[in-house]
Amino acid sequence: MSFTLSDYRKRMDGAIDSMRKEFAGLRTGRANAALLDGITVSAYGSEMPLNQVGSVSVPEPRMLTVSVWDKSMVGAVDKALRQSNLGINPVMDGQTLRIPMPPLTEERRKDLAKVAGAKSEAAKVAVRNVRRDAMNTLKRLEKDGEMSENEQKAHEKDVQTATDEFVKKIDDALAQKTEEIMQV
Repeated sequence: MSFTLSDYRKRMDGAIDSMRKEFAGLRTGRANAALLDGITVSAYGSEMPLNQVGSVSVPEPRMLTVSVWDKSMVGAVDKALRQSNLGINPVMDGQTLRIPMPPLTEERRKDLAKVAGAKSEAAKVAVRNVRRDAMNTLKRLEKDGEMSENEQKAHEKDVQTATDEFVKKIDDALAQKTEEIMQV
C-alpha cells in the first residue's frame, strides 16, 4: 500500500465544496433559488426535496416563485416554506407560491454571518479529520515497514501544508460570504 496525497486533497476539496453549497443557501440581499434547496415537503407519505414537487424560479431580484406541479401539494409546500427558518412568508396564487424577500435587518445579517461561521468551522473540522486519517495512514505504513521514517516525516509535512492551504481557502470563502451578507 502506498501513500497518495492527491486522494486526501480530493477529500479536503469535497469539504470545501460542501461548505460552498451550504453558503449558497444562506440568504443575502437578493433572491437566490439555492435558498430553498434544503427544504423538504411531506408529500405522498414521505419527505421529498422541494425541487421534486415543483420548480423554483427567480422572476425578480427580491422575489422567488415555486410552481407546484400537483395541485393537491400546494398546501404542503406552503407549510414547509413557512416552517423553514428562513423568515419567509409565501403568498398562494393558484398552483404558484410567490415568496417576496424582505430586506435583511442588521440583526438578521449578523445572525446569518454567525451561521456562515459555523458552516466554515464544520468544513475546517472535516479537513482536519482528513489530515488525521492521512497521518494515521503514514504512521501505520512506517510501523509496518512499508515506508522509512524520513519518508513518513516528508509526507507529514506535505499533508500539513495541504491542510493549511485548505483552511486558508475556507477562511477566504468565509470572509467573502460574510462581506456579501453584511453588504446593504
